[in-house]
Amino acid sequence: MPKSHLTIGAHKSASGGYDKAVERVADITGNCLQIFSYSPRSWQSRDLDNETKAAYLAALDEHDIGPVYFHACYLINLADRSQTGEKSVKNLSAELTLAADIGVAGSVVHTGTYKTDDGEPEDEAHYEHLLENIRAALKNSPDDALILLENAGNRKIGRHIQDLADIIADIDSDRLRICLDTCHLHAAGYDLSSEEKFTEFFNDFDEQIGLDKLELIHVNDSRDELGSLRDRHANIGEGNIPEKVFKLLVNRPETRDKPMIIETPGFGESGPDEKNLKILRGFQN
Repeated sequence: MPKSHLTIGAHKSASGGYDKAVERVADITGNCLQIFSYSPRSWQSRDLDNETKAAYLAALDEHDIGPVYFHACYLINLADRSQTGEKSVKNLSAELTLAADIGVAGSVVHTGTYKTDDGEPEDEAHYEHLLENIRAALKNSPDDALILLENAGNRKIGRHIQDLADIIADIDSDRLRICLDTCHLHAAGYDLSSEEKFTEFFNDFDEQIGLDKLELIHVNDSRDELGSLRDRHANIGEGNIPEKVFKLLVNRPETRDKPMIIETPGFGESGPDEKNLKILRGFQN
């Protein structure tokens, strides 16, 4: 059987313009892309003028890159019941509006945490507020921009796949999808290192959420041990995730046709690079 065509790329800097990010991912042989719409540590949002937009769209066409995703601001916490929650909805809504305007598929979001500045514990009201904020972001943005909830590799919401399943079921919107990060799965204790375990995990995922909801995979190795609850990325093959996991990802029908983005440090410590992509492509049967 011939190898399937992998849709595989990287998170790249958009310094100098979104078109530069397209060129950077093309330079490392990627064919899809993830970027920050603006500084990830700022509440600011961005509007693109016609010239900037045209340059970006021309670069996509020239290099045949797609899909493209935003990664939402690190400050966003949709579970927060204070001013941060309000800012989160406003910021994410603006980013989704921009995404729809320029053909970006949607925004990857860290689902957040129920902990607030006053140490208020998790409770049912917090969860309902999380749902309200997600619904507000969907309502205040165009219908063709997705929210991608990313699984957590620490003690935040989404550490357990059931967390994401509950949110997906309660929101019940086709615009709400999932981004799975391999480093986060490993940190949370999900062992996918054998065909049996891999199949069991994705059968459970399909039953709880649906594989049609799996929009994107972040493919990263981990500097830490299984179940560490530490989210520290490593280059493919240099971390603690068994090679078998990556081989299964690029070959099994549950995952091989999903867009994949690397967020690795790079073998030269200069960010996601061609060597990481080459290693992943080399795992194809």
